Amino acid sequence: MPDIVERLHKRLWQQGLFWENCVADTGYSSGENYAYLEQKGLKSFIPPHGTYKGGPDGFIYNREEDYYQCPRKDYPFTKAFNDYRTGTKKKEYRARKHVCVACPMRSSCLGKSAQEKKFSVTYYREEYERNNARVHSPQGRYMKGKRQSTVEPVFGTLTQFMGLRKINTLGLKQANKVMHLSAIAYNLKTCLPAGRST
Repeated sequence: MPDIVERLHKRLWQQGLFWENCVADTGYSSGENYAYLEQKGLKSFIPPHGTYKGGPDGFIYNREEDYYQCPRKDYPFTKAFNDYRTGTKKKEYRARKHVCVACPMRSSCLGKSAQEKKFSVTYYREEYERNNARVHSPQGRYMKGKRQSTVEPVFGTLTQFMGLRKINTLGLKQANKVMHLSAIAYNLKTCLPAGRST
């Protein structure tokens, strides 16, 4: 996404257009994207994946001191790491063995074999939360409706009725030409009076 944003931002700027909001579907949801857009001064309206959680169920997050709290103890931040399975940056929180040893919820919380409680959350929790607040705001609902009524019908028409399910060219320059020609064909199609065809 950063490369796409950079090129689009530059082109719009050259035309005297100022870009403030970025609307996309869930496929572009990631903490890295949210952080990058914020760094560029752009507001994201990208719905998070359904699997996103701000932390484990029943735990309270203390933002100022960066720890999670269960009904009994605190789980401090221990390290940041890259998840090799997803390639995303995460933060680990852990409570040592002695913290959980006398807890009445130990068996349900840790299971049979674990000796200490640890879990990880996205490194970009704050960016997720800010984005989610925007998505659920009145402006976010308006932006979603705008995307559904302007962008998605075009892609649906191009892929379902005009055969553009994939681009059979090499390189971005050639793919860009295909998209421009497809946009021209779409615009001509929508401008023609009913009953006529190209």
